[in-house]
Formats: sequence, structure tokens, C-alpha cells
Amino acid sequence: MRNRGKKIKRGLEAWLGKWLLRCLYGLNRWHVEGEHYYKDLLEKGEAVIISLWHGQLLAMFVLLAGKHFYGLAGTHRDADLIARVGEKIGWRFLRGSSKEKGLIAFKQIVNVLKQPGEVVIITPDGPQGPAHIPKPGAIRAAQLTGAAIVPMAAQSTRYWSFKNWDTFFVAKPFGRIEVLFGKPLYFSRTEDPQRCVDRLKMSLDDLTREVEKRVRD
Repeated sequence: MRNRGKKIKRGLEAWLGKWLLRCLYGLNRWHVEGEHYYKDLLEKGEAVIISLWHGQLLAMFVLLAGKHFYGLAGTHRDADLIARVGEKIGWRFLRGSSKEKGLIAFKQIVNVLKQPGEVVIITPDGPQGPAHIPKPGAIRAAQLTGAAIVPMAAQSTRYWSFKNWDTFFVAKPFGRIEVLFGKPLYFSRTEDPQRCVDRLKMSLDDLTREVEKRVRD
């Protein structure tokens, strides 16, 4: 009986989370540019990593819902709730993080990216920062599989911000959400590791500055 109660509670939480996101983000106007960067690669059968800073995650979560792309989720309770909400809106998940079952999750990422036309979303500064400093996981996965990293940034004209190790943004209703995808990045296995990190950071920072400029204008 207790397990059944927990299952009902988890199901209700996921249902509420799904509809909360739809209300918050569905009551915004969206302006999206650059989707062709990842769509063109998928049409050619290439695997893709879409990468954005952790604080901008929710806009991506809603925008790309229903495409059955892969996201990453840890194994703790909050991550479990995120995964259950995501599954209800059309996401698939690989479980683990840099601290929890990280090697298992990385192997799963590599295996997925070896399949033609698959997409994995990676926030390179997650799950615990430091903010806007890429960890090497996404780059290593791209190097091992030949997948492109397509950078992305998103911001809303109206939002709440929550500060922890980064600033996490949640869109308020009745605003405009700006989303930009950037040119694909490729990383060879012989490229200097710091240069790889610098290139990814520069691309994400440039897109972030541009969407922030657009929502201020």
C-alpha cells in the first residue's frame, strides 16, 4: 500500500510539473533562429550534441519536447522528478552525473551518439558548476564519436531567476523567449584540450550575450 501511494504521488508530481511548464512557457511568444544547424546534420544521418549553459535549461526542455531526444538526469530525487516530467513530454533520459554513476552515464552517451541521427543534450557546466565553465565530458564524447556540438542559448523578456551555484532562469508568462542555435563545432582527438574548452565556451558565451541583448531591446 505504501509503495502504491508513493507511485501515485510521483505520478501526480510529474503531471503537475508537465502542466506548469506548459502554462509558463506556452503563454510566451517564441523567436527561434538557427534550428537548421542541427536539423541539417540529422538529415545527413549525423549524431548531434546540443549544448547550452545549465541556467538556460528549461527553455530548451520545453522547446525540444516531443522530439525524443536524450537528456541527462542524476539519480537523486529532484532529478528523478525532472526525468518523469520529461518523459511525459517526449524526452528520453540517460541517468547519472559527474558525481553519481558518471562513468556509466558517459558510456551511455557515447553509445547513443554512435547511432546515426541521435541527439543528446548536455549542459557542460552542470550539474554543480562552476557556472559557464565547460567540463570535458561533452567534448570527449564528441571526439570519440565524431558528433558535432551545436551550441544553443535562450532567454526570456520576463523571468524569475534563482541563484545557487549558477543563476537558473524560469520564464514568466506573457513575454518573449529568444532562442539561438549556433554553428556546429567539431573537435578532433588530437586538438589541445584547453583550446577545445575555450572554443565551446566562446561559442556559448557569444550566443548568450546575443539573446540577452535581444530581450533587452
